[in-house]
Parts: sequence; structure tokens; C-alpha cells
Amino acid sequence: MGRVQENRGPLVGFRVLDATQMISGPMATMVLADQGADVIKVEPPGRGDLTRALGGGKRGMAPIFATTNRNKRSIALDLKKPAGLAVFDRLVARADLFVENFRPGRAERLGIGPARLCALNPRLVYVSISGFGETGPYAERRVYDPVIQALSGLASIQADRPSGRPRMIRLIVPDKVTALTAAQAMTAALLARERSGRGQHVRLSMLDAVVSFLWPEAMARHTFIGDDVGVVRPPDVRDLVFETRDGFVTIGTVSDAEWEGLARALGHEEWLEDERFRTPAGRVKYADARLELTAEAVRDYPRADLLRLLADAEVPSAPILTRDELLEDPQIAANELIVEDEHPSAGRMRQPRPAARFAETPSSLRTGAPTLGQHSDEVLDEAGVGADEIRRLRENRILG
Repeated sequence: MGRVQENRGPLVGFRVLDATQMISGPMATMVLADQGADVIKVEPPGRGDLTRALGGGKRGMAPIFATTNRNKRSIALDLKKPAGLAVFDRLVARADLFVENFRPGRAERLGIGPARLCALNPRLVYVSISGFGETGPYAERRVYDPVIQALSGLASIQADRPSGRPRMIRLIVPDKVTALTAAQAMTAALLARERSGRGQHVRLSMLDAVVSFLWPEAMARHTFIGDDVGVVRPPDVRDLVFETRDGFVTIGTVSDAEWEGLARALGHEEWLEDERFRTPAGRVKYADARLELTAEAVRDYPRADLLRLLADAEVPSAPILTRDELLEDPQIAANELIVEDEHPSAGRMRQPRPAARFAETPSSLRTGAPTLGQHSDEVLDEAGVGADEIRRLRENRILG
């Protein structure tokens, strides 16, 4: 499956100015771009987005940049110079949405804060993504994903069982959670604008997004105020990773039927008579004991045989795949999730297609991530900037 040239996505006709860098902002606008929006990535001349070179640039761009900036156009414009800002204003006048992830106050100092841009274009949806929020003791601090993992409680939730030492998740979960939260907020604000005719300022912090994401089960013990907090899964219970004779699996049982299916499939009907496990609440309260029994029972099974047995008993389970195995998994193949194609400058690559599938307005992979300033002339021409002015901007190093 290669790239699709036709754009029929649900956001066709919406123009987005993306001044974000790193992950949370670019991944958010990638979602909009996949769904058909015209996303114009505004980058500083010379280096561009910092992620262009992260993890090596043997092919001219890093993999993380190539995947989170697909379907976008790039203009390299120096917003620190008056002439560059004047050109940017012309882009703002034609935009539906602008998104930035500077530290609080930085956009205002550059002259691209919400008050000024929304005065230029009252229909503009202005989105600010920050680390901690606009006020408070941490607002001005620099932030990366591990900082939010620490402050949100995520690292302590992942603590090592024997020692209690906090652990970081090896994926940049806070960045990605923020990106998906921002993408939903952006489309909601555009919908509201279509109804009211007015834009608005949307603010989102990584800290807020991650705490909200963690809350339902991670903060269950702290949700009800008072003495009766209900039955809560112990914080240090073992994980759902079980070792078999030739690999690892995960097994989950929530309902009575699933628990009964597991016990009978493994030949341990006596578990069904154990008072600790007779109800869902009991199985949560005594989760550690229940999971230890399960681990002991499955240790000598060949993995494939165990998974067939559990599937027949309708017990939720799966092999724990390596990254290489994921590429060959039959369900991944059936979903046609992984797309292989040719990037014009970076060469052969694979990446996932957009996850959400629209029956009438399909998302699509149309263009690879742009080289720095690849579409500068094209974007400015559309904004009515003449060839002579474009040449002067380039001569004065305002345009990359």
C-alpha cells in the first residue's frame, strides 16, 4: 500500500499554521493533516524543528520527524524580523487554526500571541500547548517528557515491585497523550467556530493532559472522599506478564465468565471455590495471589498451545510480541496497518496508516514529511506574496 494522492479527508478546506516543535504539537497537527487539513509547518531557517536531527539524520531526517510531520508543507520563516512577521500576518489572515508550544510568554514576545493574532483574524482558533500551564511555580521551566512522567505520578505508578524505585516508561507517553488530547480539542474548537463564526483561545498543558489520562484507575483510591473508598487494586500488584515455556504472554480476566474460563482451561477448578476469588471485587482485592497462581499454572505450557486453549475458553490473552514480531503479526497484516512506501528524499520507509477510518471521508497518507522550507515559495505565492518580494526575503535571510 503506497501513498494516496487524492485528499478526501473530513478536514479538507481547513488551513492550519503549525509553529510547534518536538512531539506533542507536531503529532497533534499530524492527526489533522492525515484527516485532510492543509497543515503549514512554520520553522526557523537554518535548523528547523529540533526533531529533524534526533536519532541520527543519515537519510536527511530522523524517523520520529518523518512520521509526525507527514502530509504537511514546510515554510522556513524568521519570525524575529519585522519583515518575516509581516509575511506571517498574511498567512494568519488566511488560516483557520494556529498552534504553538512555546513556553508561556514567548509567543507574545515574538509578536504572535493570541490577542494580536485573533485581532487580525477573529475566526482564528489559537491553540497553546505548554508543559505546566500559564501560571504557577513551574510555568516558566523547561520541560521534556520525563519531567511530566515524574510530576504526574506516572513514574511512581510504574515503580519496581521489589525495591519501590520509580521507573520511567520507555515511550514518550506524556507527549503523545498531550498530542491526542490537543487534536481532539482543535477539532472541537473548529466545530464550535463553524457554529458561532468566532474563533477562541484553547490552552492545554502536558501536565493537565497526563493527570487526566492517568486518573480513572491510577487515582481510584483518591477519587471518593471519605472513609469508604471501595475496593481498589493494590498499587504494587504484579503486572499481567506471564512466562511460558517458550515466550511471554498476557492474560486478563475481569468478568466471572472469564475467570471461570481460565480456571477450567488450566485445570484448576478449585480456584472457583476459593472465597477470595468468587467476586470481581475479591479478585481485585487479592489480585497478587490470583496472578501468582496463574503464573505458576502457565509456566510449563508451550506458548502457542496455551493461547489456543485460552482463546477457545474466551479468555482475553495474547503473545507479548517483540518489535520485529509485531511487523509479522497476522492481525496487524489483516488490518493493513503498516504502510511501506518511498519518501522522496529519505528513501524506503514504513509507518502506520491513520488509525481512524472514515467511510465517506477517508484519511490518507499523501505526502512525506517535508524538507526544511520545501514549500516556502508555494505557500507565499498562495498568500499573494510576489516573486520579487520572495526573492528579497530570501536575500535578507528572512525566508529559508
